[in-house]
Amino acid sequence: MLVPLSVSQASAQAVEFVTIEWTDLIPQDEFDILSNPPAYMDDIEDGSAEDQIGNLLKNTLANAEESRYQEALVSTNIKPEMDGRAVRIPGFIVPIEFDGDQIITEFFLVPYFGACLHMPPPAPNQIIHVKYAEGLKLEALYNPFWISGILKASLISNDMATAAYGIEMRSYEAYTQ
Repeated sequence: MLVPLSVSQASAQAVEFVTIEWTDLIPQDEFDILSNPPAYMDDIEDGSAEDQIGNLLKNTLANAEESRYQEALVSTNIKPEMDGRAVRIPGFIVPIEFDGDQIITEFFLVPYFGACLHMPPPAPNQIIHVKYAEGLKLEALYNPFWISGILKASLISNDMATAAYGIEMRSYEAYTQ
């Protein structure tokens, strides 16, 4: 559960946020590629050495289709029409910066639990970098939240991950469908 320190309700209400899904951030050609993985992917057992993204990326690929699929898995390509849109998106918080009281002022928003921490990160166009000067306190990493704000095409990289989008966060709330 997030404990708000100071959420600016007035600024959140001044803008109408459009609810989006993570797939809305992927360029259509890459979405099509990711939706139709190469046939060899069906033969890979979950948890096997071949299932590890790092091992897949090291493999020399036989044809352009497989190569393009691998590129889409790590893409920094964005949808230009999403830049500047007022959006509301659900996700999990991966803290980057916090103070001694565990107040988070910078984080990555990711589509699934454990991304960036327990497994390789999603493609950069599936990670949103968030700075929130007011700070928030996160009681559990496994709780998803709705984040509302102005989406920006902005490549941010650190040791943990690379994000192809940023958001000027205006409000947040516990995730409910």
